[in-house]
Amino acid sequence: MLKRLLAFGCAMPLLAAGPALAQSALQSLQQNRQKVEWVDNFDIATENITEVKSSAPTLSPQTADYIAAAINRYQRIVQAGGWGTVSTGGKALRIGMKDPRVVELRRRLIASGDLEQQAGLSNTFDSYVDAALRRFQLRHGLIHDGVMGEGTVAALNIPANVRLRQLETNMIRMRSMSGFLGDRYVMVNIPAAEIEAVENGMVRSRHTAVVGKIDRQTPILNSKIYELNFNPYWTVPVSIIRKDLIPKMKEDSEYLAKNNIRIFDWSGNELNRQQIDWNTDEATQYRFTQDPGSDNSLGSVRINFHNKHQVYLHDTPSKTLFGEANRFHSSGCVRVQNVRELVTWMLQSTTPDWTRSRVDSVIRTGEREDVKLKGSIPLYLTYVTAWANADGVVHFRDDIYNRDDLYGTGAQARL
Repeated sequence: MLKRLLAFGCAMPLLAAGPALAQSALQSLQQNRQKVEWVDNFDIATENITEVKSSAPTLSPQTADYIAAAINRYQRIVQAGGWGTVSTGGKALRIGMKDPRVVELRRRLIASGDLEQQAGLSNTFDSYVDAALRRFQLRHGLIHDGVMGEGTVAALNIPANVRLRQLETNMIRMRSMSGFLGDRYVMVNIPAAEIEAVENGMVRSRHTAVVGKIDRQTPILNSKIYELNFNPYWTVPVSIIRKDLIPKMKEDSEYLAKNNIRIFDWSGNELNRQQIDWNTDEATQYRFTQDPGSDNSLGSVRINFHNKHQVYLHDTPSKTLFGEANRFHSSGCVRVQNVRELVTWMLQSTTPDWTRSRVDSVIRTGEREDVKLKGSIPLYLTYVTAWANADGVVHFRDDIYNRDDLYGTGAQARL
């Protein structure tokens, strides 16, 4: 509409004002039109600099090469002096606001390629800054709300040379896993708290995850998924009995009853809570089992794979955790958002008579059902804090378990 007004609605009256004035006015209008057209093009360019979300898997034989290309780019950024910082403190900034810090934000986003240089250094937080900041947030695993809050500022202010070291560390990791991963596999990236189901070199689905706390880390391993448990019982691990269940019972003696957890000795005899001394570790000598149901800690399905750590992938009744930016809440297991989509893909990949409707139906019964996959699916629990895709988009995540040794606290990075 604006272009049509410039082209027709404004030009016609000016022609009656005299040739010289009309010519000058038309030149001005042409410049404005070009500016509007550039703005339109810039809007497209900002959205399509490169796709942040790619259908290519994070873990692939080519990932190390993509990281190598990113290293070359970040080396140039570091050699040029890196990027500036954004001032901390003050109110959160968002679209429509004016603030001197917006100039700092623009410089920072231009330096990392999230904002076109032609955008300029205005102190106005316009739609182009909003789009560029959302892109930055997506690349760094932040909630992409376009708000420059405390967490986003902290990510913006990590120096370029630190990001370069992250890339270098992760290239070594990826080189060690650059062989054939399987025609289909599941990859859990622990620092990203994200899961990818990959088939024939393409991501079939991505799932937000909740992974282990810093003091109860999800292990890094390669394994194979072999079985699914629908409407599972949950046998409480000894570590959780000691760290969580005993303290909760001291606070609330009805905790077990409220959560449908029953106590058994190892001969299968059921006990009541009064038979245990909760002021000691006596409870660790018994088996605590939570019945299937809406409050079961494993949710509607558990995904089993061979490992010595007693961990697995599973559903959860605590869905709100998936909406958090920092999803490190579990005791080592991996909670899966939209788990039904994932298990349907697993079953269809190995046992074709399973459909999503059948999965839903089995869960709806509430009855325990174990399904062994006809063919096991490779599983990779990985630790990748920096990677790049074929489009050149570079991703970073927090080194939540301090395995990158980014600031030289150890002799070398722990891979």
